[in-house]
Amino acid sequence: MKWVKGGAIALVAVVVLAFTVLATWEPFFASAANPPADRVYTAEIIRDEFGVPHIYGATDADTAYGVAIAHAEDDFFTLQDVVAMSRGRYGAIAGEDGAKVDYVYHLIDARGTAEANYPKLPADTRALFEAYAAGLNQYAADHPEELKLGNLFPVNGMDVAAGFALRQPFFFGLDSVIGPLVAGDDLRREHGPDIPGFPRPPLSGAEPAAEAAAQPDQARALVLPLGEDAEHMGSNAFAVSPEKSGGPTTLISNSHQPLRGGVAWYELVVESGEGWHFAGANFPGSPFPFLGHNEHLGWTNTVNTPDMIDIYQLELDDSGMRYRLDGEWRDLESEMVTLPVKLGPVVLPIRREVLRSVHGPVIRNDTGAFAVRYGGIGQLGQLDAYYRINKATTFEEWEAQIARLAIPSTNFIYADKTGTIAYVYNAAIPDRPEDVAANWRSVLPGDRSDLIWDGAVDYAELPKLVNPASGWIYNSNNEPFTAAGAGSDLSPDDFSPVLGIERKQTNRSWRAYKLLSEASLLDRATLEAIKYDTGYEREGYVARLFDRLEAMQADGELAKARDLLLTWDFTADNLGKADAIALLMIRDFMSADYSNKPFPDVAEKLQAAADHLTTHFGRLDPPMAELLRLRQGDLDLPLDGGSDTLRASTTWDVADDGRLSLKHGDSFIMWIEWLPGAPVVSRSIQPFGSATTRPESPHYNDQMQLFVEHKLKPVHFWRDDVLANASARTAVTNAR
Repeated sequence: MKWVKGGAIALVAVVVLAFTVLATWEPFFASAANPPADRVYTAEIIRDEFGVPHIYGATDADTAYGVAIAHAEDDFFTLQDVVAMSRGRYGAIAGEDGAKVDYVYHLIDARGTAEANYPKLPADTRALFEAYAAGLNQYAADHPEELKLGNLFPVNGMDVAAGFALRQPFFFGLDSVIGPLVAGDDLRREHGPDIPGFPRPPLSGAEPAAEAAAQPDQARALVLPLGEDAEHMGSNAFAVSPEKSGGPTTLISNSHQPLRGGVAWYELVVESGEGWHFAGANFPGSPFPFLGHNEHLGWTNTVNTPDMIDIYQLELDDSGMRYRLDGEWRDLESEMVTLPVKLGPVVLPIRREVLRSVHGPVIRNDTGAFAVRYGGIGQLGQLDAYYRINKATTFEEWEAQIARLAIPSTNFIYADKTGTIAYVYNAAIPDRPEDVAANWRSVLPGDRSDLIWDGAVDYAELPKLVNPASGWIYNSNNEPFTAAGAGSDLSPDDFSPVLGIERKQTNRSWRAYKLLSEASLLDRATLEAIKYDTGYEREGYVARLFDRLEAMQADGELAKARDLLLTWDFTADNLGKADAIALLMIRDFMSADYSNKPFPDVAEKLQAAADHLTTHFGRLDPPMAELLRLRQGDLDLPLDGGSDTLRASTTWDVADDGRLSLKHGDSFIMWIEWLPGAPVVSRSIQPFGSATTRPESPHYNDQMQLFVEHKLKPVHFWRDDVLANASARTAVTNAR
């Protein structure tokens, strides 16, 4: 029996050793980056009464160093996720979901894009990123107890740049292509009009009943917009001339982003001795704001959905490692990568093959091999373009940077102190050859090099408006051909269908267009009523839904639910008895419309909504305010608005008590005004506060009450103003 005992001890030792290796291998396997060059940075961080950081430095680089420190003080938890994502190690934190992000990191070669392009950026842009990395390193070194992953720091500017390379294509829908290709599922219908000679059948049908009835699970706030969050990205933006407002030039930024995670907004004000002075918001991992205003001008963004992605089916030989192009066989590039996948206390090393062709990344599934090519592929100019527009002082300077098309996609709504308002349908749309017969709205043959485009169309080909006669501009993720009212709008006939510009309306667009067109004066009160409007138009998918409800045969409890819903007044204002069941119904039909998916089964969705309400509230008609909540810490507040209303409460997590805890909708709101001859004035709000992952902070949820009451707080743009309202003032430096 001694040998049995000895064998058991040996087996236990092997198991313990294996467990130890799996629990500790990943930090040792990952090599830390070379830190930025040894340079001393100094910044001052002044926090106002809501904890919003105002960061000052002698140089732009000093200020960027302070941006990293201030953001880490408020949300180092999320910043670490973003850094891990930027280095292909997110799976070691977020498990399988994180590993999916890491796979895409390797597939699109985010690191390679950074290595090829970061050294080519102007020196002052690189200095900004190196300083930001130094600030992250400084905070990590000073707070080792907060680290979630070993050997994650130090980082350098190239690491931060790799995060930009990974994130940028997700905002125009890369996830909606890669996900189905990896799974071997059918691809969704592409946005954009049909190509002449290649008509598509109309989108119709319904999802399977089991899928239609499913309720969303609790979701982690990820660093990238994936799945549901990617499908529901949206925003509102408004610009009004002084003639139409009766006073100031007005710009309203009303972004809809996840309320937590790596693409949640963080508010800040930056100022340097080199002329960089800007108030707005960024995402974790950025040294500069992405939207907001400086003294002279401002802009905001909404997601647009041009056809930015082309898919090519490759013909492979028997080896599966060569593909045919113009009659010749070429080798696929192949690389084996290790994806760390956290599973409980251990991290599993999962090996995956990554393939590429001259077209771009290649994905193999049971139906074949497919290459993906997308606008802005292999480019990193947005790092410089965003920095330059932060410091632009005129419309001409600002537009010159936008015209580079270095920022791959997103609508820009602009306003400035001179009274100029503008809309640019910004997109680095692939420069597809128009003299070649090809169905750019479908999967393309991969054996023809004449279908492999290079670069983007000219800026002159994109839709844009400057100072329309109506005096107003808006976008609510709708087509660019309804932007400024009758007599001011562009015509879709003036733009080639090959561009793939979406022909799309959202309910928010129907409402905004109607309300803006009806108003004789767009003063502050009128604009507030429009921005916080909770109404639905019986148009588009809403009309289809209610037409089917009216025609639906039902009995028993389902008939009661249908009859209640048919009494709805088409407002999500918390006043009507049918508001709660309408809230539950609308979302999935909006999602199908946004994503070009088949129309869901109305009866199945209605049954699911009715079951939810009766199970958790004991009735079909509870007040919507009891159902829809904004929750953070010990605050639990009622919300108004719905999926696809101008006051947006878009998606939610379903809590154990059946309440819907908002996770995506109205997020950072900024209201900017320039009165003639007067300094810029702005107000803003966040759903929670400045320190969203610091429960011990007074700014963890101190903006929530204002947010639910449709109120804004002041932005202290000018230094004297912030000093008069300061709650904290610190100097930070890496000097030792």
